[in-house]
Amino acid sequence: MSEKITPYKNSSLGKKEQVAQMFDTISGNYDNLNRVISFGIDIKWRKKVLKIVSDKKPKIILDIATGTGDLAILMAQTNAEKIIGLDISAGMLEVGKKKVEEKKLSNVIELVLGDSENMPFGDNYFDAITVSFGVRNFETLEKGFAEILRVLKPNGVFVILETSVPDKTPYKQGYNFYTKNILPLIGKLFSKDNSAYGYLSESAAAFPYGEALNNILRKIGFIDVVAMPQTFGVATIYSASKK
Repeated sequence: MSEKITPYKNSSLGKKEQVAQMFDTISGNYDNLNRVISFGIDIKWRKKVLKIVSDKKPKIILDIATGTGDLAILMAQTNAEKIIGLDISAGMLEVGKKKVEEKKLSNVIELVLGDSENMPFGDNYFDAITVSFGVRNFETLEKGFAEILRVLKPNGVFVILETSVPDKTPYKQGYNFYTKNILPLIGKLFSKDNSAYGYLSESAAAFPYGEALNNILRKIGFIDVVAMPQTFGVATIYSASKK
């Protein structure tokens, strides 16, 4: 990205701290708001991520930027022995822990407060690593990817689900109108943080996607990198591995 987009324009905090503050603020409404913003299609996208990970039959999974734990909870369907959800926002994790307890998955899923760019895990530890709608919140994308490569086992799978921008007419024009005009409005109606959903739409529009993101992953050292656009290109699933 050519410029660093942050949630709060006039804050003296770094991006990482601003993102944690933002998600702490919107954590109570985040799940319901996400369903409204994506018209529920994000559930379908996450199931595709589940299929990719399940095919690898992983024993230990890491879900980065786990938020309220939706994807970590879904990953329980892989029958993995251990699933760790990592997030920088304590507020989001509190919501997630309640969901994990309600689903009686506390013996499998552990939600951990931590920084994805400085993870408290050993080298070559995880069979599979996922991140949904979180990589664009990294302070330094390359550092985050390098850290993910470090903790991923050789032949393990790394799967990203992230927003992208449609390239074809009329989807591109419709997407631009929705993210610039409708998305921030919905965010203001549902959230007490007026900056949050303006940031989320702005960061999505500026984030590298498709082959641009593939090339960053390859530069860091990932192999077998594939981008799979979803729903006219409004989101993309990326799959990569490690030598």
